[in-house]
Amino acid sequence: MAADPWIVLAAALAEGAAGYPERLHARLPHPVAWVAALIHALAARLNRPAWPGAARRAGGVATLLLVAGVAGAAGWALDRVFANTLQGALLAALVGSLGLAARSLHDHVDAVAQALADDDLPAARLAVARIVGRDTAGLDASGAAAAALESLAESFNDGVVAPLFWFLVGGLAGLFAYKAVNTADSLIGHKEPPFRHFGWAAARTDDLMNLVPARLAGALIAAVGRRGWRVMLRDAGKHASPNAGWPEAAMAAALEVRLGGPVAYDGVVHDRPVFGDGPVARAADLARGLALYRRLCLVVAALLLTGGLAWPR
Repeated sequence: MAADPWIVLAAALAEGAAGYPERLHARLPHPVAWVAALIHALAARLNRPAWPGAARRAGGVATLLLVAGVAGAAGWALDRVFANTLQGALLAALVGSLGLAARSLHDHVDAVAQALADDDLPAARLAVARIVGRDTAGLDASGAAAAALESLAESFNDGVVAPLFWFLVGGLAGLFAYKAVNTADSLIGHKEPPFRHFGWAAARTDDLMNLVPARLAGALIAAVGRRGWRVMLRDAGKHASPNAGWPEAAMAAALEVRLGGPVAYDGVVHDRPVFGDGPVARAADLARGLALYRRLCLVVAALLLTGGLAWPR
């Protein structure tokens, strides 16, 4: 069931204004933490090292179906409880805000930018480590800025565009199902052991659910950044992910910097493609990236407002 754009806009504004405060999280963990706990519990039971790959893959499929099914069913039930009343619409917006991460993303990336502005490289590395999976201990200021920009670009899709897309298309059911799949992908959707087989379903489903939103996110970055279409179309396909390359290549082009390149995970250096034709990113480029991100959020809000005005009554 599609959601009223006014409800989605209200959810986006609520999350943008307050996010999910740390004090509240300490007392009542964010619902994503509940999903993560369920995934970890199922993985402990269904991803046994002694099992063959086929059995572990079947366990991963069962895990994804259960987690996404429970989340989607909860959203479906709430959609019907909240339907057709003003109070219900307000509650739907409040609950829907829990599936968005625009404010959280900004605050985490801004912590990196502030540390770099203060020439506090250890603090910048620590802040980057909260938002990326790569090794951060050896990053210089440029590496920290590039890592934060890549996370900002990719998470603009994962935390903003894709959740809003599935909220609009499928109501709370669509939003909750997407968040469950995306959380599963981040936790178990890896090609390396012990999740190579178990995480296959999560990774593939996440790829499918992000197919349209990632390209929308890239297009928005290129449009609002007023450059980058050529580079985005040229470089997006270089990424190992079928989706992440679109916003990352667009961000590199919009800021006229170079992103990507070699990166270390658990002490092992991995070669990655390079996005963009500019110089390596600097601290000032991260500040510009955040400014672009804020404009992007305003444009998304304006699009939702336009959708609300056009929504049939």
